[in-house]
Amino acid sequence: MQSNSTKTKEMFIVRALEKILADKDIRRSHHSQLKKSCDTALEQIKAELINAGQIAEGNELPCAALPLPKNDAASIINAETYFLPFELACKSRSPRIVVTALDCLQKLIAYGHLTGAIQDSANPGHLLIDRIVITIYGCFNGPQTDEGVQLQIIKALLTVVTSQHVEIHEFTLLQAVRTCYDIYLSSRNLVNQTTARATLTQMLNVIFARMENQVYEVPPTPTTTTPTAAAINGNINSPDGNGDEVSPTVEGSDTDEAIASELLAEIITAAFNEAMKEQGQDQDLAEVEPPVNGNGNGSADSSHSDHDSVELHSENDAIVTAKFTHILQKDAFLVFRALCKLSMKPLPEGQPDPKSHELRSKVLSLHLLLLILQNAGPVFRSNEMFIMAIKQYLCVALSNNGVSLVAEVFELSLSIFVALLSNFKVHLKRQIEVFFKEIFLNILEASSSSFEHKWMVIQALTRICADAQSVVDIYVNYDCDFSAANLFERLVNDLSKIAQGRQALELGANPMQEKSMRIRGLECLVSILKCMVEWSKDLYVNPNMPAPALQVQSVQSPTQDAQAGDNADALSAHNSSLRSTHGGSSHSLNSYGSAKNQELLDLPEALEERKMRKEVMETGIELFNRKPQKGVQFLQEKQLLGSTCQDIARWLHDDERLDKTVIGNYLGENDDHSKEVMCAYIDAFDFRQLEVVAALRILLEEFRLPGEAQKIDRLMEKFASRYCECNPQNQLFQMADTVYVLAFSIIMLTTDLHSPQVKHKMTKEQYIKMNRGIGDSKDDLPEEYLSSIYDEIAEHEIKMKNNSTMLIQPKPAGKQPFITEKRRKLLWNIEMEVISLTATNLMQSVSHVKSPFTSAKHLEHVRPMFKMAWTPFLAAFSVGLQDCDDPEIATLCLDGIRCAIRIACIFHMSLERDAYVQALARFTLLNANSPINEMKAKNIDTIKTLIMVAHTDGNYLGSSWLDIVKCISQLELAQLIGTGVRPQFLSGAQTTLKDTLNPSVKEHIGETSSQSVVVAVDRIFTGSMRLDGDAIVDFVRALCQVSVDELQQTQPRMFSLQKIVEISYYNMERIRLQWSRIWQVLGEHFNTVGCNSNEEIAFFALDSLRQLSMKFMEKGEFSNFRFQKDFLRPFEHIMKKNNSPAIRDMVVRCIAQMVNSQAHNIRSGWKNIFSIFHLAAGDHEEPIVELAFQTTGKIIGDLYRRQFSVMVDSFQDAVKCLSEFACNARFPDTSMEAIRLVRNCAQCVHDAPQLFAEHAGMENDASVAEEDRVWVRGWFPMLFSLSCVVNRCKLDVRTRGLTVLFEIVKTHGDSFKPNWWKDLFNVIFRIFDNMKLPEHVTEKSEWMTTTCNHALYAIIDVFTQYFDVLGHLLLEELFAQLHWCVQQNNEQLARSGTNCLENLVISNGFKFNEVTWDKTCQCILDIFNATLPKELLHWRPTKGNEQHQQQQQPRRASTIQHSNSNAQEPPVMALAHNHFEALHIKCVVQLELIQTMDNIVFFPATSRKEDAETLAQAAADLSGSRGGSTQSQQLQLDCQREEQGMYGYLRTRQLFTLAECLMQSHRFAKRFNADQEQRNLLWRAGFKGSVKPNLLKQETASLACVLRIFFKMYGDENRRSDWPGIEQELVQVCKEALGYYLSLQSEAHRDAWTSLLLLILTRLLKMSDDRFATHVSNYYGLLCDMMCFDLKPELRSVLRRVFMRIGPVFNIMNVNVK
Repeated sequence: MQSNSTKTKEMFIVRALEKILADKDIRRSHHSQLKKSCDTALEQIKAELINAGQIAEGNELPCAALPLPKNDAASIINAETYFLPFELACKSRSPRIVVTALDCLQKLIAYGHLTGAIQDSANPGHLLIDRIVITIYGCFNGPQTDEGVQLQIIKALLTVVTSQHVEIHEFTLLQAVRTCYDIYLSSRNLVNQTTARATLTQMLNVIFARMENQVYEVPPTPTTTTPTAAAINGNINSPDGNGDEVSPTVEGSDTDEAIASELLAEIITAAFNEAMKEQGQDQDLAEVEPPVNGNGNGSADSSHSDHDSVELHSENDAIVTAKFTHILQKDAFLVFRALCKLSMKPLPEGQPDPKSHELRSKVLSLHLLLLILQNAGPVFRSNEMFIMAIKQYLCVALSNNGVSLVAEVFELSLSIFVALLSNFKVHLKRQIEVFFKEIFLNILEASSSSFEHKWMVIQALTRICADAQSVVDIYVNYDCDFSAANLFERLVNDLSKIAQGRQALELGANPMQEKSMRIRGLECLVSILKCMVEWSKDLYVNPNMPAPALQVQSVQSPTQDAQAGDNADALSAHNSSLRSTHGGSSHSLNSYGSAKNQELLDLPEALEERKMRKEVMETGIELFNRKPQKGVQFLQEKQLLGSTCQDIARWLHDDERLDKTVIGNYLGENDDHSKEVMCAYIDAFDFRQLEVVAALRILLEEFRLPGEAQKIDRLMEKFASRYCECNPQNQLFQMADTVYVLAFSIIMLTTDLHSPQVKHKMTKEQYIKMNRGIGDSKDDLPEEYLSSIYDEIAEHEIKMKNNSTMLIQPKPAGKQPFITEKRRKLLWNIEMEVISLTATNLMQSVSHVKSPFTSAKHLEHVRPMFKMAWTPFLAAFSVGLQDCDDPEIATLCLDGIRCAIRIACIFHMSLERDAYVQALARFTLLNANSPINEMKAKNIDTIKTLIMVAHTDGNYLGSSWLDIVKCISQLELAQLIGTGVRPQFLSGAQTTLKDTLNPSVKEHIGETSSQSVVVAVDRIFTGSMRLDGDAIVDFVRALCQVSVDELQQTQPRMFSLQKIVEISYYNMERIRLQWSRIWQVLGEHFNTVGCNSNEEIAFFALDSLRQLSMKFMEKGEFSNFRFQKDFLRPFEHIMKKNNSPAIRDMVVRCIAQMVNSQAHNIRSGWKNIFSIFHLAAGDHEEPIVELAFQTTGKIIGDLYRRQFSVMVDSFQDAVKCLSEFACNARFPDTSMEAIRLVRNCAQCVHDAPQLFAEHAGMENDASVAEEDRVWVRGWFPMLFSLSCVVNRCKLDVRTRGLTVLFEIVKTHGDSFKPNWWKDLFNVIFRIFDNMKLPEHVTEKSEWMTTTCNHALYAIIDVFTQYFDVLGHLLLEELFAQLHWCVQQNNEQLARSGTNCLENLVISNGFKFNEVTWDKTCQCILDIFNATLPKELLHWRPTKGNEQHQQQQQPRRASTIQHSNSNAQEPPVMALAHNHFEALHIKCVVQLELIQTMDNIVFFPATSRKEDAETLAQAAADLSGSRGGSTQSQQLQLDCQREEQGMYGYLRTRQLFTLAECLMQSHRFAKRFNADQEQRNLLWRAGFKGSVKPNLLKQETASLACVLRIFFKMYGDENRRSDWPGIEQELVQVCKEALGYYLSLQSEAHRDAWTSLLLLILTRLLKMSDDRFATHVSNYYGLLCDMMCFDLKPELRSVLRRVFMRIGPVFNIMNVNVK
C-alpha cells in the first residue's frame, strides 16, 4: 500500500513537473528558478522510483515494514522539495503553468498525499498547509486573473476546506472563503461565478457542520489527549501525518498565530470599518475582536481547548467573553462575523446597478447568512459568541437591509428575519420587537410603500403565522410585556385591514395584485387561527370520536391529553432547552410542574393579569398625552404609578410611549405639583464632568421644550441649579446664574441658527457680545469657550432623541389621492430612510440588552389572545364573504370562521362564539330576512361550513345552536323551493315561482338538496346522541324554539317537530339524569305544540308523544324514580289546556292504549294517568268520559287486584279521579258506578295496609309516621273524595256517596286510630259547612232537610258504634255541631239536631261519666239559651213595614203567610218575613228541646203515656169504675221506665240545672202569652199565619217536664239527702203554676192547662200523708179558688179527691178517699 500511494503521488508530481517544463513560457529568464527547482524535484523522484522499483521486484510485503523514522524524514524532505516547484509555478504569471500547478496541488491534497501538517521552515510557528493555501489564493490577482486559473483556485480551495486529510483554521480558512467570495464578485465568467457561489455554499456547510459534529466526538471524560487532537493536526491514516509531530509545534505558536490572525482580520474588515463611522459600532467591534484573537489558540493548542470544553459548559453564561470550546467554533464564528460585516456595507446613493460589486456582495452575503441560519445546529443556536454576533452585527445589518429599496435585498432580509425568529427568538426578544414594530408593520401601514415591499412583508408574515409556537410566543412576550409593544394585536389589526381591502392602497398596484394581497392577508389570519386551534387542541373533544379511556382525568386537567411520548419523555424535556418545538401537546408539560427550572412567566393567570394592567397603563398614557394631569391621576388611582413626585419623574424618564411635547408642557406648568415633578425630573440627571452644552443636550433629548418663555425660564433655572450641584469643582461656573443665562442663550442660538423661519442668522460675534458680563462677579466668559459653543451648535442642532412615535406623524395617511407617482416614490424613499435610521438606532441600543424570553407552553394563552383579536378577525371574514364572490376568498373566510368558532368553543367564550355563528348563519342567506334568490356558490359553501361546525363542535355551541338550527330549518325550505315543491313559502317580494329565478341561482338553490348536504344535515340529528349532557340540552332547546317559530307562520311547517321526535328516539338510551334534562325542554315543547290551534299539528304532536311514551315505558322504571311521571306530563297539560274534543279524545285513547299494553311497566306514570282521567271525568263529551271511566274501572277492578303494590303511590290520584267521575252530573250512571268503585278501593286499603307504610311516599310524606301512612295515603284521601262527592253532587248521587262514606267508616272503623278519627270528623263536619253557600233558599233548605239530616243521623250511629274511642275525643265537637244545626233557619235540621242529641244521649248515656254529663247539660243549656225567641217580646215594625201593613189591611190575614212568594214584595217585607221564620224556628226548637229533655230523662213516649193514663184514671174516677189491677200495672210501668231513661245517671245538681233551664223557657212563654198587645202586633205583621201567635205548648210542656223531674226526685230514695231542697223547689213551682192558672182569662188557655193540673193533683194524691199535708197547706187557698172556675169533668173529679183526702189527713173527717 505504501508503494502504491507513493507511486500515485509521484505519478501526479512527475506528470505536472514535466508539463510545466514542457511549457514554452518556462524558457523565459524570470522562470529560471522555477525550471531549476522542477529539474531537482524530478531527479529526486527518479532516485526514489529506482529504490521503490527494486524493492517491489524483490518482495512487496516488507515495504510496509520500513522503519518509520527514516520514512518520516524522507516525507518531510519530500514535502518541501515537492512543494517548492509548485509554489514557484503558482507565482509565475503564466496561466497555463499556474493551472497545471494548482491542479496537481488540488489532486495531492484531495488524495491525502499532501497534508501540510508540518512546520513551515520559511515561516516558523506556522504550518506548511497555511503556506500552501496562501500560495493557492495568491494566484488570484483581481478581475484580470485568467478564468481557468480562477476555476482552479476555486477547486483547490474547496478541496482544502472540505478535505478529510487537511486542516486549516482561523485566518487561513477566512482567506480561503474570502478568495472564493472575491472571485464571485470579480469574475466576468458566469460559470466561474456560479461555481464560486456553489463552492462558498459548500464550504460554509462543511465549516458549520464540522463545528456541530465536533460536539458529538468529545468523549465523556477527556482525561488524555484523544485522537481528535491528532485528527485536527493531520490525517492519522496518511503516511505523512503522525501524532508525534504535534508536540514540537505547541511551543510559541500562540503569540505568532494570534498576531497574524489579528493583522489579517483587520485587513479583511478595514473596508467595513470605514463605512461604520459611528462611535458605538467601532466600540462594538473593538470589544468583540481582541478576545477572539487573544484567545485564539493555534491548531496545535487544540488539545487544551478540548480539555476546556467540559468546564465551559458549567460556567455562568451571563459573562460575555470569547468562549469557544473548540477551534472549529472559532472558525465558524470568524466566517459568520465576516459575512455579517460584509452585509452591512452600505450601497451607493440612488438606485444601485444590479451588476455593481456592492449590491452583488450584499446579496451574496445575505444569501450565505440565510443558508447558515436556516441550517443552524444546536451549537450555533446556543453559543453565546454567535448570539452576540447576531445581535451586534446581523440584526444591525438587517435593520439597514430590511428597508432596502432593492427588492432582492429586502426579500433576503425578510427571509433571514424569519429564520432568526424560528431559531433564535429566545435570545432576540428586543430585536424582534424592533423588526416588527419599526419595519414590518410600518411598511404594511404606510400609504406610500410600494406593492412589492408590502407583498414581500406579507409573504414573510405568512411563514411566521404558520408556526403556532411563534404566534403564541409573540403574544406572550410582547402583548403581555409591560414595556413592549402590542405586536400581536397590531399585527392582527393590520392583517385584518389588508384582508378587508382597507389597507393603504399602493399606487401602481393592479386589481389582480390587490386581490392577491387580500388573499394573502386572509391566509395569514386563517393561519394564526389554525395555530391557535392547533395549540389548544388538547382541550377539544370531538363528539364524533370515541371517548378516550382516561376521560375522567381529562375533565380535571385538560392538558393531560398530551401525547404518550411527552409523558414518557418528561425527564428529557425537563433537561432539554427551553423551547418546545410545536403544537399543543408538549406545552402541557408545564401543567405537571415538570418544568420547574423554567421561568414562571408562562402562567396564564399572571400573564392575563399583566396584560390587563398593561391595557390600563396604555389607557393612562393615552390620557396623559391628551391631558397630563388627568393621566397621572388616573394611573395613581389604578395604583400603576406612585404618589410621590419622584415616582412621576421616574416614569416620565422611563416610559418611551409618552408624548415628548406633553412632557415638556407638563414640566413647565406653574402649579406647585408640576414644579415639584420638574425638580425631581431634572434631579434624576447626572451632569458630572459634562460641559454645559453636553448637559443641555442630554436634558433636551428627553422632551420637547415648551414654547412659552416662562416655562423655559423655570426649566432652565432648575437646570442651572442641578448643573452647579453636579459640578462643584468647575471654576468657570461657581454660581447658577451664569449657567442659567448661558443655557438660555444656547437655546436662543439653536432656534436662531436652525429655524427656517429666522431669515437673518446670528453671527459668532453677535453671540459673544450677547453673553458679555454673565460670568461670576460680572466677568466675561472666555471668548474661545463661547466661540466653541457657537461652532458646536452650528454644526449639531440640539434636538430630541429619535423615537418610533415620531415616525408615524409625518405620514400622509393616504388622504391625498391626487399624489403623483414620482412624488409618492420620493415620499417612500424619505420614509424608508427614517424607518431605517430609527430601526438601526434602536437595534444598536438593544444589542447588549438581555431580555428574558418566555417560551409559551400553556394551552390557556389562546383564550386572551382570541379575546383581544376576535373582532378584527370577524370583520375581515365578514367583509370577505360580503363583498367578494371569489371562491378562494370565500373558502379562506369560511376556514377562518370555522377555526374562530372552534377556539371560542374550546374556551367557552359565548359572546364571541355567538357572534361568529351568527355571522356564518347570516351568510347562508337562509335567514328569514335574507333574499334567497341571490343564492351564490359561496352561500352554499357557508351552509356546508355551518353544518360542519354543528357536526364537529356540537358539544360547545350552547345558545348558538339556535342560529344553526334556524338555518337548517330554512335549508329544508330552500330544498322545497329548489325542488319546486312549495314556491309559496317564498315570502314577501320573493313570491316568484322557481321558474322565474335566475338559472345560476336555481342551480345553487338546487344544490341545497344535493346528497352531500342532505346527508350532512341528517348526520347532525343522528349524531345528537354523541353530544354531551349539556350540549344535547342546548341543542334540544334550540330545536324547540325553531319548531315554535315554524308552527307560528301563516303556513306552518313541522320539519323541526319531526326532527324533535327523531332525536328523542336517538337519545332515549341516554342515562336517566341526562334524559330527564332533555325531557324538561321537550315536554314543555310538546305542551305548547299539543295545544296548537291547528288540529293537524296537535294530532302529530300527540301521536309522536304516544309513540315516544310507548318506547319509553318499555324500559320500565325502578321504584322511587319519577321519570315516567315527567314523561307523561305533556299529556296532562294538553288535556288541561286544549279544548278541542277530538284532541282530548285522542289523549284519552293514547293513555287507554298505554294502560292496556304497558300496565306492567308503568310505575310513577300512574299519577299522570289518573290526572288525565280526572280531567276527562269532567268533560261534556260522552265518548271521552266513557272511555276514561272504562279504563279507570279496568285499573281499579282488575289491576288493583293484580299489582296494587306498585300502584300504591298513585292511590290518592285514583280516588280523586273517581270522585270527579261521580261529580259529573251529565252521566248519573257513571257517577253511581264511580262511587261503587270507591268502595272497592276501601277493600284494597283494608287488605294491604302495610303497602302504604312500606312505600315511604315521595313528595310530602317524609314527615308522616309509618303507622299513619295508611291513613294519610289510603283512608283519608278516599273518605275525603267521598265527602267531596257529597258536597258537590245532586241529591241522589250525594245520598249514595254519603251512604258509602258512612258504610266504609262503619265497616272499617275498627282499625282507625284516634288522630285519624279527628281528621275524619273534620271532613265529615265539612258537610254542614255547605251552609256557607249564598242563600239560595230552595237549594239550601233541600240540602238541610236531606243531606244534613242524613249525615247527622249517620254521625250519631258512628258515634254510638265507636263511642269508646270517640266519646272523649270528639264529643265536644259533636255538641258544637249539634248546637250549630239547631241554630240554622231550617226547621227540619233544627228538629234533627235535637233528635240526634236525644239519640246520642239515650244510646250512650249509660257510658257517660260525670264530666260528660256536665258537658251534655251545658250543651242543652246553651241550645236553650241560643234558641229562646226573646225578640218576640220586643219586636217592632220598621216604617216601611208599617206602611205596607196599612196597605195590606183590607186583604185577608192568611195571605200574609205566603207573602214571600209575591214577586213584587218590597225588600223590607221580605226581611221581616225571614226574621219571623227564624223566630218561628226558635219556637219550634224550644218545644223540641223540651221534648228532648223529657225523652232523655224519662225515655221517649213515657211522659205521653203517663199523661194519657192520668187522664184515663181521672175519667174512670168520674165514671166510678176503679180497680186494683190498674194500680199494679202502673207500678210495673214506673219501674220499667226508670230503667230505660237517663234519670238514674244524672246527678241532682244536673237535674236542677235542667229544671232551671225549663223554668226559664216556661216563664218566657208565660210572659209572651200574657202580652196581648205584642201578640196582636205580631199577628198583624203576619207572624204565625192566621191565628194570633201564642206559646201555649211551650208554656205547658216545659212546666210539665219540670214537675215530672221534681216529682221523680221527690220520690227517689237515692236522693233522700236532697229531699228538703227538692221539696222547697217543688212547692214553689206548684204554687206558681196554680197561681198562674187562676189568673188566666181565656177558656182555651185554661183548657190547655188541664193536663198540667191533672199531673200536679194526681201526684199530690200519691204522696204520703205528711208530705200531702205539707203541700196542700201551701196550695189550699189556690185550690179553693179553682172551684170557682168551670173545670173539665176529669179535673173536677181529681180535685174532688184532693179535697176528700184533706179531711182524714187534717183529721177533719174519717173517710178514706182512695
